[in-house]
Amino acid sequence: MIRSMTAFGTAKAETEHGTLTIEIRSVNSRFLDLNFRLPEDLRMVEPPLRDLLSREISRGKVEIRANYARALATEAATLDTASLRRVADLLAAAREILPDTPAPRLNELLAGSNGNEGLDAEAWTAMAVEACTRALADLQAARQREGRRLADIMQECAEGMTRITEEVEAALPVILEEHQQKLAQRLKDALLNANPDGFALITGEELSARIAQETSLFSLRIDVAEELARLRSHIEELSHILSGTAKAKTSSAPARKASGAGKRLDFLFQEMNREANTLGSKAGALSMTRAAIDLKLLIEQMREQAQNIE
Repeated sequence: MIRSMTAFGTAKAETEHGTLTIEIRSVNSRFLDLNFRLPEDLRMVEPPLRDLLSREISRGKVEIRANYARALATEAATLDTASLRRVADLLAAAREILPDTPAPRLNELLAGSNGNEGLDAEAWTAMAVEACTRALADLQAARQREGRRLADIMQECAEGMTRITEEVEAALPVILEEHQQKLAQRLKDALLNANPDGFALITGEELSARIAQETSLFSLRIDVAEELARLRSHIEELSHILSGTAKAKTSSAPARKASGAGKRLDFLFQEMNREANTLGSKAGALSMTRAAIDLKLLIEQMREQAQNIE
């Protein structure tokens, strides 16, 4: 399955301990780069989340943000009046310098009066893994939708390349025939310019043999059958990759390891570009030069799209 590296996913987990929200953003990158933006109280959840994401994502710059809110047992909560007086004194002192200092909220006062205990590592780690799993599924669904759009664009370019190769192949006999006619005319003009009776000095068989020899050399120079065959092969391989049929033979490997579509496409476009360059260097007519340029433009368009493929 073709997947883009640009997407967003989010999910929330809720228990009696509170709520935890995970947001995952990813953009294109040559390698996997995980960046966690976690509150200090949730630093213990980073290792399991890193392991989870590393198993499912192979490339991209990924940013993971987490926010949490603890549930307050208000029916059992109490306010320490001595603590409240200390808070009031501190607030008054602060407002002498910073008049706009806001008063603390009730839940903050309740947490302070009841000890503000640390988070239960096991419970909050489980919540983080649950939220991250669902956010990751949301992210992957978005990456697949965008990947399908990118695949459709590249498939259109591949169809354009197929049409160009067919046109070049169909034009080759015409190019050879035109060259043979031009060569025959040049030989005749050269003989007449050298001697008005030049045709008396050479037989028709000798002239035909000379034309055939020059035409044969020209046909060898512009022979692009191998290049066209390789381009067709590369286009077929591109279709396999875009359709997701180019998979690893060993089913035990994780799906993400089997795909590697982005890197496979990058290598494939290098090979396509090499064939297009060779086609241009062998151009025996302006139409072939234009075809080589059009091929390179289509390859570059596909390469740009593939930069965002995982």
